[in-house]
Amino acid sequence: MYGIDYKNVVIKIVKGDITEQNTDAVVNAANKRLSPGGGVAGAIHSAAGSGLWAECKKIGHCKTGEAIITKGYKLPAKWVIHTVGPVWAKRNEDSKLLYDCYVNSLSVADQQEIKSISFPAISTGAFGYPLEEGAEIAVNAVSDKIPSLSSVQLIQFVLYDDKTYNIFEEKLKNLEEEEKI
Repeated sequence: MYGIDYKNVVIKIVKGDITEQNTDAVVNAANKRLSPGGGVAGAIHSAAGSGLWAECKKIGHCKTGEAIITKGYKLPAKWVIHTVGPVWAKRNEDSKLLYDCYVNSLSVADQQEIKSISFPAISTGAFGYPLEEGAEIAVNAVSDKIPSLSSVQLIQFVLYDDKTYNIFEEKLKNLEEEEKI
């Protein structure tokens, strides 16, 4: 585990399973239909139980880059914030849409007065976003949004493997160095 204090908000990276995080909210790297699938979405739906899918069916959909909130059901987290990352297609708007996923998720968290939130590495799995660039966008989006947050005190990236963890650690260390300058 590695973390920094950035403008009075703790940003941490953790290697582990997002469904086991004891933060107020976890972020689901969702598909547009908010349905169970593979990867993070499948794991979150499976751990949360059928109530999550029932609530998501009522909502119906979420556009790429946007974020919505549901209850956490059987998860340790009280809330699930669903955001749809872009499927990597080398389009100019892909980076903006990914950036928006993090910023909009934090906006939803702040509106709900959530104090702690766990993010996966959105779009870097089945959606094919290049990991190095995805990590850079994630850390930049979070650090850009922090000054406007009023309730969020802990933001953590929950990463599944060593490679992803190491890349996020490098980006977070770069942010820490920039802050010192």
